[in-house]
Amino acid sequence: MPELPRTPADAGKFVEAMLGEKPQLMVHAGDLPATARALRDLLAECEYLFDRDTPVKLVQPSDGGPMWAVPLTVNTVVIEAHDLCQPVKVDRRGELIALTLPERVARMYLDMGEWNLRPLAGITTAPVLAADGSIRDVEGYDPQTGLWCCSVPKLIVPERPGFEDGKTALRRLRATFETFPFADAIRRCDPDLGVEVVDLAETPGRDESAFLAALLTAVCRPSLWLAPGFLIEAPALSGAGTGKGLLVRAICAIAFGIRPRAFTAGHERQELEKRIAADLIQAAPALFLDNVNGAVLRSDTLAAAITERPARVRVFGELRMAVLNSTAFIAITGNGLTVSEDLARRFIDCKLDAGCEDPESRPFDPGFLERIELQRIDLLSAAVTIWRFGRQNRQDLKRGRPLGSFESWCDWVRDPLLTLGCRDPVERVEMLKAHDPHRQKIAELFKAWWTHHKDELIRASELAEPVRRLIDPLGRGRQFVATALGRMAGTRAAGFVLVRQEAGGKWGAASYALHQTTTDPASGIGHRGHRGHRVSDPIPADPMTPMTPMPDGLWDAELIAVEEKSWTL
Repeated sequence: MPELPRTPADAGKFVEAMLGEKPQLMVHAGDLPATARALRDLLAECEYLFDRDTPVKLVQPSDGGPMWAVPLTVNTVVIEAHDLCQPVKVDRRGELIALTLPERVARMYLDMGEWNLRPLAGITTAPVLAADGSIRDVEGYDPQTGLWCCSVPKLIVPERPGFEDGKTALRRLRATFETFPFADAIRRCDPDLGVEVVDLAETPGRDESAFLAALLTAVCRPSLWLAPGFLIEAPALSGAGTGKGLLVRAICAIAFGIRPRAFTAGHERQELEKRIAADLIQAAPALFLDNVNGAVLRSDTLAAAITERPARVRVFGELRMAVLNSTAFIAITGNGLTVSEDLARRFIDCKLDAGCEDPESRPFDPGFLERIELQRIDLLSAAVTIWRFGRQNRQDLKRGRPLGSFESWCDWVRDPLLTLGCRDPVERVEMLKAHDPHRQKIAELFKAWWTHHKDELIRASELAEPVRRLIDPLGRGRQFVATALGRMAGTRAAGFVLVRQEAGGKWGAASYALHQTTTDPASGIGHRGHRGHRVSDPIPADPMTPMTPMPDGLWDAELIAVEEKSWTL
């Protein structure tokens, strides 16, 4: 770079020297779109700019944390342009003069929509895994997966691990986390530590199995198309200090070699959606939502990001939706936390319970996370050994319950662990759904309906008063009840399905009937016929509509106000 000018006379020489060192970007005053297209072609050659449905730049934080993708703004486009070129224009005398890139050109570039940048699916520091059991140590951009790979360690994994190799690897992982109070684990007293630990002589319970599945999910997540999230919950009043956040950080330390940046939910559901979308756009290896306490969690953005690829998320501050391919491992912690039914099937649930009033007072040696970081290669190799064992012995794997949208995850993560003696974490999905207050309200309504009307075909105006009060506790009238029932048609809960029969005439009222479907463990009500109908039941004239969630505002307004305060609408 030439010496900086010291006098006005030197300024011209300095500009000439700079024009000779950098490529020139001609700014056409009469054709700024042409300038924007030329800028696009120039930025497309940059190795650290990518397309995440908006141009983003990979940035290394000053604290040494994981790289993350920062969306370009008007100002950063100007800065990037000047790092790569020197904008110039022709003055009245026909000479080239240097100038700052006009902001209008930067805005045109951002609004272009086609930037010719490489797509970025995510950022990972874990090895890239393939369906045939092979492992690729990639550095930089991987065009096969769209991942930016950095600091990927060299692992020690058997070429063809057998059952005993898998059992040894599983025991290695279990021993590392034996001090965590998995709620249903069989424990023993460790005289050296002076606390209870998981008894490794026993097979893992549901909660420990859920944790092991979460760890293996994080390791495989960059290479999996879709995967469920991880939910760690503890009792509402005695859950603080059980190690929920530490468990998530330890998982990320093994899988990615990082300590994830946690964020909280905020006070409103809209704020939560903004924070989740912003975190997903940054393409970090993990999304960590911490301390969602005493709440029923609902998020359309989370639901889409977990089960759709690409997913559409709202870009904060803009009137547009971004289309994202997310490979983030999603983890949520909270005390007294419940997820809504639409999220229940998208999460693996792990419960921690220290069995005491003050879990934070338990004596443990400091530096657990530091030890995990020092042992990362060994622990990551153990997790990948289990995964490779599953990939190379697919025909011998024990199969668990189906989980829609996550068939590959079951094959890669859940089934190898089942084969090695773990419990099926998918069994918890029904329990999560059962704890959803929205679902409980519907179940209460259907059981009251059955008590008063059985499977009788009736109109909204003919409902018994106790049933009507469950639908309309504020007494808003017959029309409100009829509208609510219309939206509920096809809903299945508590062993019942609500079916609708249209009116015969133009001005008639629709009729509804409740039919039994399957056995409901809570009520003991059982199946009595094909598809929930008795053989003698009349078939509704109108086919049953698809299941529709209960609309917001259907129940008591006071309850809704309380739930909205906990970001559940």
